[in-house]
Amino acid sequence: MTRLASLSGAFAPFETLAEQLLPDAFATNDGSHDAAHLIRVWKNALKIHAGEGGDLRILAAAVLLHDCVAVEKNSPLRAQASRLAAEKAFELLDALGWRTPDMAAVAHAILTHSFSADLPPQSLEAKILQDADRLDAIGMMGAARCFYIAGRMGSGLYDPLDPLAEDRPLDDKAYAIDHFEVKLFKLTDGFKTAAGHALALERQRKLREVLAMMLEEI
Repeated sequence: MTRLASLSGAFAPFETLAEQLLPDAFATNDGSHDAAHLIRVWKNALKIHAGEGGDLRILAAAVLLHDCVAVEKNSPLRAQASRLAAEKAFELLDALGWRTPDMAAVAHAILTHSFSADLPPQSLEAKILQDADRLDAIGMMGAARCFYIAGRMGSGLYDPLDPLAEDRPLDDKAYAIDHFEVKLFKLTDGFKTAAGHALALERQRKLREVLAMMLEEI
């Protein structure tokens, strides 16, 4: 059994769909947007779906393909990443014989999931995908991904003279923990589903604990 075939089992009950889509689903050189990220987002989506409902097949395809076009955080094309991913997802699903309304529903969810794109999700599935993806940006996993991305971008962990930016502007391109205040702590207020918001509050509490532990050691 191939590695991708093994990974597809994590997307039950859509293992066949996962096996079809995983070869085109993520960038292999980005550990913050890899198969592990997709699996975590799927688990988040299932938790939210249990309380909110929605079309689980549409949601599964949207989760699997929401990062199918890789654009680095510091790229000038970053705001276009979700549009490019939505277009590619439409093509991939079309090749599998999906109906046009279903392909459009998946594409809309992918288009609007991105923080950088700043587009409001209209469907329930789009709202769930956005919430499920943003849950992976906060909490302990969110902190880990933040530091990982900072390393990829060549940023420092913190300003040794002013870690909390009390006498300087926040600069999350230079210092990883600045990103907590610039973006991550603000995400919870924007969650679109009640179930997702409840999960986000707990994740944000954990993220604040991570920052507090870092500051204590600093």
